[in-house]
Amino acid sequence: MKVRPILSAAGMRAAEERVIAAGTSVETLMERAGEAVAEAAWRYAGVPPTLIVCGPGNNGGDGYVAARVLHERGVPVRVAAAGEPRTDAARAARAAWTGAVEDFATARPGALLIDALFGTGLARPLDPAMSGKLASLAGAARLRIAVDLPSGVSTDDGALLSPVPDYELTVALGSLKPAHRLQPSARHCGLVAIADIGIDVPDPLTWEIGRPILTPPGAADNKYSRGMVAVAAGDMPGAALLAAAAAQRGGAGYVLLAGAAAGGAAALVRRAAADGKALARLLDDERIGALVIGPGLGRDRLARDRLDAALASGRPLILDADALVLLADGGLGRLKRLAEPAILTPHEGEFTRLFGALPGSKLDRVRAAAARSRAIVLLKGADSVVAHPDGRAAIAPPAPAWLASAGTGDVLAGLIGAIRARGIDAFAAAQGALWIHGEAARAAGPGLIADDLVEHIAGCL
Repeated sequence: MKVRPILSAAGMRAAEERVIAAGTSVETLMERAGEAVAEAAWRYAGVPPTLIVCGPGNNGGDGYVAARVLHERGVPVRVAAAGEPRTDAARAARAAWTGAVEDFATARPGALLIDALFGTGLARPLDPAMSGKLASLAGAARLRIAVDLPSGVSTDDGALLSPVPDYELTVALGSLKPAHRLQPSARHCGLVAIADIGIDVPDPLTWEIGRPILTPPGAADNKYSRGMVAVAAGDMPGAALLAAAAAQRGGAGYVLLAGAAAGGAAALVRRAAADGKALARLLDDERIGALVIGPGLGRDRLARDRLDAALASGRPLILDADALVLLADGGLGRLKRLAEPAILTPHEGEFTRLFGALPGSKLDRVRAAAARSRAIVLLKGADSVVAHPDGRAAIAPPAPAWLASAGTGDVLAGLIGAIRARGIDAFAAAQGALWIHGEAARAAGPGLIADDLVEHIAGCL
């Protein structure tokens, strides 16, 4: 899949230093950044009266360049500064701006506000007076654009260091940053456009999940070569049915529902599995390419027996919901003995129950959990993150908030099963399913329920 790198503040500094060491000046990078901001504002907002607020660092320098370029295009631009430039490049950019520079504290609002106060690397809250003035200017504007990041945002964990206005557009300079995709900062960024300023990231450790590349069935395929998925049912059969239906629509050639669950498509193969031993016998089929267990499984002795059978089956595992709750009771060590890494799909509560209160950002916590369990860990939420035990991690693009609905996680588990059963690597399968899950939600639209997601998976494929 094509991915977009996500760089931390330190990673961005290192990337810029490599470009500078290769012969590109800071001033050239600033010129590219400011031109990109101006181009984005021109395309997005047209030519409304514009106020650009500039900070004392290089982010402010980008703002001065953007002001000059927009002015040359005939846009009525005013600039307000929150301090004198403190870097040579920013001083040069201000000197090239021939218009007036107002005092930020007394600046009047514009129809378009471009925030170039502080970008990547901010480590402390804004002064309350500055924060309040920014909020006032943003509230009076018709449109708001942030340069690199909204001022007041922590780059690496998405925390809000100060109150942050809502922006319609954020122009990410060189690369996405974690704060563009992690909550709570992501919800303030609006649309995020990436400005190419010549930063090359050949082998990123973190990226945004892109459209997966899934090969459609060919003339030589049969139902087993397309992938056979087993779904273990339990106390709440509806959850297992959702997972099974998602696996069917997700491209699996054969879906086996193990356990009592009425309903579902006529093409769904059902087999009784009264206890763990019966499930073990069903799973003794080498054609099974993925096993989904947990949705509606239950948490009693019978559920534990079924989970034991799954862990002993040797089949590639997708563990969700009740299976994760049962694993939290001292079962994580068993995952390390599996021949292939399992895929765990917890929500925040299940994650904490499994791994405790891990420190750091969401990225840090999911990476630590994957390393500890030697599993692929997909922490669901408004900013879903999936991590590999080797430290690689990916963040899903923003998905509709309507996904916060019962059963949507069961659909995701089944969809992962369908992709995994094709023989696709567990890390790639989790990412591909997340992308399709989000696209299906967009297609389903407002008011969606989990059943609607299933119906839109085929269209996304």
